Amino acid sequence: MAFIDYYKVLGIGNNATQSEIKKAYHKLTKIYHPDKNENSAEANERYQEINEAYHVLNDPEKRKKYDTYGEHWRNADEFEAQRREYRSSDGGFDFGGFGGFGDFSHGSGNSSGFSDFFEELFGGRAFRSGRERKGEDIQATMSIPLRDAATTHKQTFSINGESIRITVPAGIADGQKIRLKGRGNASMGNGERGDLYITFRIEPDPTFTRRDNDLYVTVKSDIYTMILGGDIVLPTLRGNVKMSIRPGTQPDSTLRLRGKGFPVYKKEGSFGDLFVTLKVELPSLNEKQKEMLRRIKEES
Repeated sequence: MAFIDYYKVLGIGNNATQSEIKKAYHKLTKIYHPDKNENSAEANERYQEINEAYHVLNDPEKRKKYDTYGEHWRNADEFEAQRREYRSSDGGFDFGGFGGFGDFSHGSGNSSGFSDFFEELFGGRAFRSGRERKGEDIQATMSIPLRDAATTHKQTFSINGESIRITVPAGIADGQKIRLKGRGNASMGNGERGDLYITFRIEPDPTFTRRDNDLYVTVKSDIYTMILGGDIVLPTLRGNVKMSIRPGTQPDSTLRLRGKGFPVYKKEGSFGDLFVTLKVELPSLNEKQKEMLRRIKEES
């Protein structure tokens, strides 16, 4: 089917109003009316084109279909049905934004009267691809303790009765998502399987608080060490470490241990820092000790 540009036939632009369409139609029919051109086959053909163009463009619904599907506007209902099928199945295509399709059809006609573009989307190939489309993706959530997230380890879980074993890299973050290609639902036909998306949830730890790659911990120290200085033992994810603090360290002071924090995701050997807040643990004093403190207070 040869493409006919109805706007060009009437000599108007694509944004012509209904009034402009009628005006152009009446003007052209007066020129090419058969009564004035009895022996002109060309004029008679032109007159038919003018009437066909007016018949479509003067009808708002038909004009909308023509603007969207070009020469294939007569098959618009079929195309719309296919679009709804694609949308309901997997999000599909949305052809509403393409505008007219006249440019796609020049010189590409076939036995069905469709351009190759529409034949691919709505012909045999489209129906086959619809049956063989990719399977649905699966969204899953996996919770792991903070300390487990600090080491690369294996995790086994079950999805739809299938046991899957994955390697969880050290440094995985809360809310981080990974994709396992081809581990989703099977397709309805012979298409490829969907993908599996796993979102990780890191469980709170009773000792450490994580912020990005840094860890925070609160440690109690006796008042004597805070005043006189000395060594204290600090917890880390990789075991306890001993650290010296200076005499006169104030309560609620924060110490920073570089490289003792959380491992950086997929950067082997890189770690955040550990921030330690010191809290004073007051001792129970006897009367003799209390008297000594009173003397110190009076002398200070």
